[in-house]
Parts: sequence; C-alpha cells; structure tokens
Amino acid sequence: MTTQDMDAQSIRAGSAVAENQPTRVRWSVPIALFACVLLAFFDKISIAALFSDTAFQEAMGIGFDPTRLGLLMSAFLFSYGFSSMLLSGIGDRLNPVKVLIGMMVVWGVLMVLMGLARSYHTMMTLRILLGIAEGPLIAIAYAIVRHAFPQRLQARATMMWLLGTPIGAALGFPVTLFILSRFDWQTTFFFMAFLTLPVMLLVMFGLRHLNVARSEKSTVTQPTVAERKQLRRELFSAPHFWMICLFNIAFLTYLWGMNGWLPSYLIKGKGIHLEHAGYLSSLPFIAMLLGEVVGAWLSDKLDRRALACFISLCGAGLGLGIVLHLQGTYSVIAAMSFSTFMWGAGAPNIFALLAKATSSRVSATAGGIFNGLGNFAGALAPVLMGALIAATGNMDNGLLFLVVMALVGSTILLPLLKKY
Repeated sequence: MTTQDMDAQSIRAGSAVAENQPTRVRWSVPIALFACVLLAFFDKISIAALFSDTAFQEAMGIGFDPTRLGLLMSAFLFSYGFSSMLLSGIGDRLNPVKVLIGMMVVWGVLMVLMGLARSYHTMMTLRILLGIAEGPLIAIAYAIVRHAFPQRLQARATMMWLLGTPIGAALGFPVTLFILSRFDWQTTFFFMAFLTLPVMLLVMFGLRHLNVARSEKSTVTQPTVAERKQLRRELFSAPHFWMICLFNIAFLTYLWGMNGWLPSYLIKGKGIHLEHAGYLSSLPFIAMLLGEVVGAWLSDKLDRRALACFISLCGAGLGLGIVLHLQGTYSVIAAMSFSTFMWGAGAPNIFALLAKATSSRVSATAGGIFNGLGNFAGALAPVLMGALIAATGNMDNGLLFLVVMALVGSTILLPLLKKY
C-alpha cells in the first residue's frame, strides 16, 4: 500500500469519526439560518418590484427598457451562480459562522449603496457584487447544518431554513410594493439594509453555541493543505457527486421555470381570467411549502434520501404532464399544486442526499458546486421556455420542457436508489 493510499484512508476514517460523533441538537440554528435565507431572498428579488416605477427608471437614466431592467436580475443570477461554485470552499477553510456574519455585513452595505445609486451602470455593478456576496450562502448554511445535526435529522433541519425561499418569494414583492407606495424607491433598499441588523443579531444568538472549529479539533485534526487537495480530488472524481449535481440542475430548472412562467401560463395558456390568476397562482407555491414540511419529516423517518428525491421530481413532472391535458380552472390548479407539492417534498432531501454521498470535510465545497451549477443552469430555464413558446406559438411547449427535464433528472438518480 502506498503512502498516498494510507493518507487517503486516514482522511476517510477521520471524516467517518467526525460524521458519526454525537451532536447536541439546537433548533435555534436552522431558525437563524431561515431568517438569513429569507433576508437574502428579499434582497434578491425586491428590485423586480421597482421595474415599473417611473422614478426608479429616471434615476437609472434608462426609462422603461425591459431588456436592461431584466438584465439587473440576470446579472445577479449569473454572478450568484459563479460565486457559489468558486467561493463556497471558504466555508471548509474558515469558520462558516464567521464567514456568514461577514457576508451579511457586506449585504447591508451594498443595499445602502443601491439606495444611493444614481446611474444604471452603478446599479448593475452593485447587483453583480451582491450576487458574489450571496453566492456562498446556501453552501454555508448546508455546512453549518451538517456540523450541527446528525444525519437522521438533517432533512428536517434543512427544511426549516429552506422555507425562507418560498416564504421570501411570497412576501418579498408585497413588502417592497408597500414601502414603494408610501415612500420612494430608495427607501426600499434602505429598509432591506435595516433588516440586516436584527437578522444578524438573530444569527449571532442562534449560532452562539456552534463552534465548528472546536468540534472538529476535538474529533479529528484539521486537514492540512495536502489533505484538503486530496479530499477535493476524491470529491471531483466521485461519479455519484456529479450525478447528484446533474439531478439538481433538473430540479432547479423546474423551480426557475415555474417562477418565471406560472402566472403567464395560467392566463395565456389556460385562459384563466386575470383577476383570478393572482390568488390562484399562489396556491401551487403554498402546496410547495407544505411539500417541503411533509417530505422532510417522512424522509428523516425512512432515511431513503435518493428514493425521496427520485419520487419527488418524477411526481412533479407527471403532475405537469397532467396539467397539459386539462382545461378547467380548478382542475388545472389542483394538478399544478400536486406537481409543486411533489417538488417541495424533495427540496430538503436533496441536501441530505448530498451529505450522505460526500465527506463532511468538504461540505462547503461540495455544496457550493452543487448549488452554483444548479442555479446557474436553472436560471436559463425561463429564457429557454420563452424561446420555445415564441418559436412554436404554444404555451404548452414551455411547460412540456419542464416535464422532460423532470423525467430526465429523476432517471439520473436510478443508480443511487439502493445505496443512499
């Protein structure tokens, strides 16, 4: 046996010790992470509520230019995806709690600067910087939960902070529009900056007992530079890791596609009246939230992470397939809600699956690549769906794209069903 093989075995053995070490459960951890994800989602989407505001358009010097306004969101998403892939590894080298607090300080400063911006190029630059600053968040949260919770509780803990995404989507626009109607566009940014302070205090309080560096030292020595390189090589050469990443691309393609086209599909594709589309289009996302709760609980009980993810995305695709053959308003909403419920059931489980398939000593690196690739590719879904709809003149073809992606993505997990 070579020295390199012995080193690799010692690394894996140390990782196993760390992962099996009994951990005191503190539910304040996912609650604090939930507040953090909620705030980040507010920062991410709130600017879209300003696109129709004349004062904001004039301040940016562009008038109503849908392409340039939309680019403010796209630029964020692309920088977010790249940042998640390239920067999340700092959570494996530094204390992830300290990294998270430092990130939040940067978010607050950037939101203040956005409120002071008076040109389109300045706003664009700040949006790109915000994407870079928020990119590592999901990977850092994943790493913190993995250190703080045993495997049997990780789906439930993950579900708690992941709820910040659908709740943030449900509240972000109304809150921003409420402030905009009573003040001005600048105040919306200043309000988001102000929210950073109580959320930061909640994070500091909720994670105050979590000393990742100390817990690692008590169970296994910190990896050296050579050991970290070896761990990353093992991660990058693991086919199961890349299968999960590919599955996540299909998984998030569904999410971004639904976020981008659901209201338009209900109105133009199914002829649902505009006055009804507002509250009806929210029902599938409420079902998604319920799916996350139920899916997390069931999967922690059964501990079949790959099977839960497979059933989740396959069920989501089949639900959309049923929607394509329905016409009645309430039957369409019911089938679509079933689809989003099934998707939600897999959301917390996919992180628990990733935890099962990778070493805890590269949690942030694995989570960053996993989240970055998924969001970067998934963000292209609305564009691809729009191109299909424009080319064929049929709204159903946009939804059919999501059906195909869901079925292909679930098929990728078939080799992992028995092992994980």
